[in-house]
Amino acid sequence: MKDNKMKISKNESLSKIDKKFCELKNNKKLALMPFIMAGDPNIEITSEILLKLQENGADLIELGIPYSDPLADGPVIQVAASRALKSGTDLRKVIKLLESLKGKLNIPIILFSYLNPLLCFGFENFCEIASNAGVSGLIVPDLPLEEAYKFSKIVSYHSMDLILLVAPTTPFERMKQISNHTKGFTYLVSVTGVTGERNKMENRVENLIAKLKDVNSNPIAVGFGISTPEHVNKVREWGADGVIIGSAFVKRISTLSEKDVVYHVGEFCKEMRSAADQKDKYKDNLLTKKM
Repeated sequence: MKDNKMKISKNESLSKIDKKFCELKNNKKLALMPFIMAGDPNIEITSEILLKLQENGADLIELGIPYSDPLADGPVIQVAASRALKSGTDLRKVIKLLESLKGKLNIPIILFSYLNPLLCFGFENFCEIASNAGVSGLIVPDLPLEEAYKFSKIVSYHSMDLILLVAPTTPFERMKQISNHTKGFTYLVSVTGVTGERNKMENRVENLIAKLKDVNSNPIAVGFGISTPEHVNKVREWGADGVIIGSAFVKRISTLSEKDVVYHVGEFCKEMRSAADQKDKYKDNLLTKKM
């Protein structure tokens, strides 16, 4: 890394992610952020899915870089990463994909990657080419807070945000430190354990959102285990600013044929958008169904 040779000079203007959350807050909207794995089932279909998600209401997209040892991911995303690697997807191909979509893909793209592939590639070099390809943010789930300080400077220098995660088990003082040093938004992990669909949301998430809002004004996006319109609506009721949906999207991609996958993933995105936007109407519909 060339950290000692750089002058960290990120200006005080808002990042692309900051601007998106400000826009959504002004419109009283919950940020919808799908996660998909780049290269699953192949890089060409990933390109189509990204554009379809944007068309059908995604505000930001978290795009996974496939890795052989995805420690934070459950079975659905682990298998997706394996399929992507078998299809020949690597970090360079993901960057080339995003370069090809410049001018078409206009919402913030946040890359999700474990640290080892970035270090092997060269962290500063990665940040430079990712920024040039239009990437707005970076999530590195196995990057500890103590190491995040120096990496965040490099990410910021290249006009991107390094987004840090808070878990349900994070001690309060450490939660404050993470919240004060994350950029773009705070990623609140809603469950202990790995990613994957869950039957219900844990009520303690509401308390965690409140704690985070007490210590910092950062937007809060909740992820892990969110898979239904009911979950999305609950997250909004609890005061979160965004919702991240991963396994529910990835599962659909894995079970649909290549000719149908783009359309149906888009329709699922529309459903999640409706749940995020139409709070009162959605609750009324639920009551009607139960009667």
